[in-house]
Formats: sequence, C-alpha cells, structure tokens
Amino acid sequence: MEFSEGSNKSLMDKETCCNNNNGVTIRTAQNMSSSFMRKKSDPILVSTIRFRILRELLANLQEVILGTKLAVLFPAIPLAIVADFYKFGRPWIFALSLLGLTPLAERVSFLTEQIAYFTVGGLLNATCGNATELIIALFALYRNKIHVLKYSLMGSILSNLLLVLGTSLLCGGLANLKREQRYDRKQADVNSGLLLLGLLCHMLPLMFKYAVKPETGVSIAEYTLELSRASSVVMLVAYIGYIVFQLKTHRQIFDSQEEVEDEDEEKAVIGFWSGFSWLVGMTLGIALLSEYVVGTIEAASETWGISISFISIILIPIVGNAAEHAGAIIFAFKNKLDISLGVALGSATQISMFAVPLCVVVGWIMRIKMDLDFNLLETGCLALTILVVAFTLQDGTSHYMKGVIKLMSNRDSTHRCQPSRAPPFTPEIPQG
Repeated sequence: MEFSEGSNKSLMDKETCCNNNNGVTIRTAQNMSSSFMRKKSDPILVSTIRFRILRELLANLQEVILGTKLAVLFPAIPLAIVADFYKFGRPWIFALSLLGLTPLAERVSFLTEQIAYFTVGGLLNATCGNATELIIALFALYRNKIHVLKYSLMGSILSNLLLVLGTSLLCGGLANLKREQRYDRKQADVNSGLLLLGLLCHMLPLMFKYAVKPETGVSIAEYTLELSRASSVVMLVAYIGYIVFQLKTHRQIFDSQEEVEDEDEEKAVIGFWSGFSWLVGMTLGIALLSEYVVGTIEAASETWGISISFISIILIPIVGNAAEHAGAIIFAFKNKLDISLGVALGSATQISMFAVPLCVVVGWIMRIKMDLDFNLLETGCLALTILVVAFTLQDGTSHYMKGVIKLMSNRDSTHRCQPSRAPPFTPEIPQG
C-alpha cells in the first residue's frame, strides 16, 4: 500500500505528471459536495510506528475509515452481515443495510476522486457519481424486481431535481437575502436539454402503448420493449457525447464548478493502488448491502406497514447520496450555486441518461423485459418536474421562492407515495 506523509513530495510529483494539462484534477460538483462530509486526519500518531508496512496500513485505515463524519455508521455494515447470517428479522437486515450504505457511498466518491489524481480524472468521476443507485438497480434487475428498479431510479431523479435543488435554492436564498444569487445558466441549459431528451425517450413507448389499438394485431408489449431498447442505445450514445462535451471540447462551461477557495482544495492522500484496492472493497460492500436491501424490501414493507413505493422513491435515493445532498445545501449557503446545481442536475442527468438505459440494455442481455415505460402517472410527474426545473433556471438568477416552488412541486409529485399506499406498478414482470 502507498501513503504519503509529511511533505507529500513524491505524491505531489505523481499528481502533477498524471493529471490533465493544467496539472489540476477535474473534480465534479458531486466530488466537491461530498468533501463537506470529510474530516482531516492527524498523521502524528501513525508516523511514530516503526514498521513501514504496518504504518502504511494504519495510515490508509485512518484516511479511508475515519476520514469521514459518517464513520459512526460503519458498524451497521458488520451488523447487517451478522443479522443475515443468523437469520434475524428481515426488516432489521434492511434497516442496517440502508444505514451501512450511507458511509460507503460517500467513501466511494472519496476514493474515486483519489484515483482520479493518477488516471483519467473527470471521466472516472463523471461515471461513478451515482454508483450506489446503479448497483441497487442492477441487483433489483437481477432479482427481476422491476418495480423496485423503476421506483428507485425515478425517485433519484425527482429527489435531485426537486428536493435537493429546491432545498439548496431555499436555503441559499434565505442566507443571502440582501444579494441576488447568480449561476452560469449555460451548464443548466445543457443538463436541461439532456433531461428533455431522456423524457422524450421515456414518452415514446408510453405513447405507443396508448396510441395502438389491440385489435390491430400488433404486439404492443413486444414493440414497446424493442422501442425502449433502441431508445436506450440512443440515450447512452448521447451520454457519451455529454461526457466528451463536459470534459474535453467545452470544459470551460463547467469550469465554474471548480472555482473554490484554496482552503477547499484537496490533494491525494493515498496512492493509486491503495485507492484502487479500497475502491474495489467498498464497491463489493455496496454490492453486498444492495443485495440485502433488494432481498428484504418486501418484508420490511409488510412488517412496517410502509409501501414499497415510499421506500424506493423516498428512502433509497436519500440514503444513496446523503453526503452529496448535504454538501449541495452547504454550498448554496455559501452562495456557490454553480456547484449546488452541478450536484442536483448532474446526478439527475446521470441517472436519466446513463443508469436507466444501462439497466434496459443489461436486461436485454439477461433476457429480462426491462423497458422505459414507467407508466402514465410516473412519466407525467417526470415531465412536469423537468419542465418546472427548466423554466425556473432560465434567467441565471435565484431567490428563495424558486426553492419554495420546487419543494412544493416535490410534495405534490410524491403525494401518491404515502407510506400506507400500495404501489401502482405491476409487482413482477416475467422473464422473456
């Protein structure tokens, strides 16, 4: 394992030669937002250990495990494993797994950023920002729980666009009443355009289902599935274009997200292979807990009297990106709306244009009928949400009333997800 102590001279040499042309690692808004959940570790005690291997191991443990304010939740991970091994109540396994996912999601963001100092930087950050939601969705797909998959991904989009963005604008507006908050509308326009493209791809299968009459003899389900798969390929190609646009050809549009004061800048604190090893371990931990969550969600819903829609749309998205969401609100307090918008819009875009179509394509490979038809009510909520966000972000300025509008929209769009209500999705979709 590699760890840089004291002057960090050798580490900085690696950092300078392995980053982009300007010598600065590209940090996404999600990375900077998550950094508010991190805390500085004191290397003095570790540096007194004489054995090099042990010293490096303890230094890595200190940075990775204790370097977050969410470290208090790490004990939930072994408790969830023990609860599953000894066949404790499935609702307890579900609750412990959700708690354990919170620090793991933040640590994956941290480790991704650490590795980015030595490798492809922004590309790695831009594709791993919502790893927790994607892993949960893939396990739900593997278990053929399409309703859980669709609920969680839809909930993540709505949560980012309305709850996170609305809270950020409200808090930022109240904290800066005497001055107008401004942001770069160009990056908001790019994300809004991609979200509208994703909405179009969602609406096509839905419109076809309602436009074609059964007596025509056309297999509506099969054609809807084929249309969804074709649209998913288009969405993935568009997302690749967005990555090139963001990180290469038009990076200057997104540079304002990186304009943070010197004291907020972070440097690599662990080496590449150490970071890679920890990232693999944390990802496996997320995969294990995600399997627990997907496998016990029905039991938790039945035992607690809470609908699956409420758990999937409300709870899981909040847990998956709690650190980033908290950071986005803090940045809004500090009048740095470009970063807050980058977190909310960037995460929603990644879920809509990458995670959702990827699940459709993976389901295609696994011969599972996963499509883009999220039903009329859900697609309608998504359409109205994107329109509200796109219209309120057009002028490049913000005040607390824009936050109020989004929060009230969130309340209305999630009203059907009351804890006692049953989900409207068909519980299971057969394999084909």
